[in-house]
Amino acid sequence: MSFRLQPAPPARPNRCQLFGPGSRPALFEKMAASAADVINLDLEDSVAPSDKDAARANIITAINTLDWGRKTLSARINGLDTPWWYRDVVELLEQAGPRLDQIMIPKVGCAADVYAVDALVTAIERAKGRTKPISFEVIIESAAGIAHVEEIAAASPRLHAMSLGAADFAASMGMQTTGIGGTQENYYMLREGAKHWSDPWHWAQAAIVAACRTHGVLPVDGPFGDFSDDEGFRAQARRSATLGMVGKWAIHPKQVALANEVFTPSEAAVADARAILAAMEEAKANGQGATTYKGKLIDIASMKQAEVIVKQYELIMGK
Repeated sequence: MSFRLQPAPPARPNRCQLFGPGSRPALFEKMAASAADVINLDLEDSVAPSDKDAARANIITAINTLDWGRKTLSARINGLDTPWWYRDVVELLEQAGPRLDQIMIPKVGCAADVYAVDALVTAIERAKGRTKPISFEVIIESAAGIAHVEEIAAASPRLHAMSLGAADFAASMGMQTTGIGGTQENYYMLREGAKHWSDPWHWAQAAIVAACRTHGVLPVDGPFGDFSDDEGFRAQARRSATLGMVGKWAIHPKQVALANEVFTPSEAAVADARAILAAMEEAKANGQGATTYKGKLIDIASMKQAEVIVKQYELIMGK
């Protein structure tokens, strides 16, 4: 490993990010009572242009009045190519209380986009005497975003998380699909007359994970549009978790339980990981750098893999 150690990401549960439009305040209490680790109150795509001002006011009221428990509370602002984003930032930070944890920045294409929001946030925090720094989550949803993903991941110490926005990403890339995440019907290989479907999102997810892990940022999978397809959601979430992502969006309340299920290490997986750690501790005590466990070779790298699972489980369980 490089002598420049890989920084640890923020120590927060992030299995599920539940979204709700700011124009529908009737949903907010249910969102606050949900099992989601992160709440994203939305001012962007789910809010019509004519409702932007009212949605912003709804979100500010909800931040100040509802009990959000221990959840990470985030608001998604409008994109930097719109006339609304600066007012989103100004009014949220000047009028919402300290309970707001994070601003989600959509459609980030380069590090300068993050810098622009950071500069405005920093000025408001100083002017208003806010003592709790606002963190950022960015969404990669364009060809420019994925091309500049590493510089974006390093753009600000405020950056805590990065998500893949599949729909806008597909449009920016010119992909011939109207699906949001999941299997794409025409993305397949043919062998001996049988179709074998692969994952068109895999390479972008892997690039996001690598950039995030390099710079101590949480990598998060984005939306799965067909909320009637539980098994499709589970399949994509399991691939994401295996790749190193820590959680997934929920665009419908029923997806919260699915995301929590997949991104919480199972008791069997945790028991197995702890047994690997114990076996390696015994090996080290005997002056050995490797040993066998269940008929397989394990070594120091196996310990690091096992530690990921145990630490994630303990973080989620609040230990």
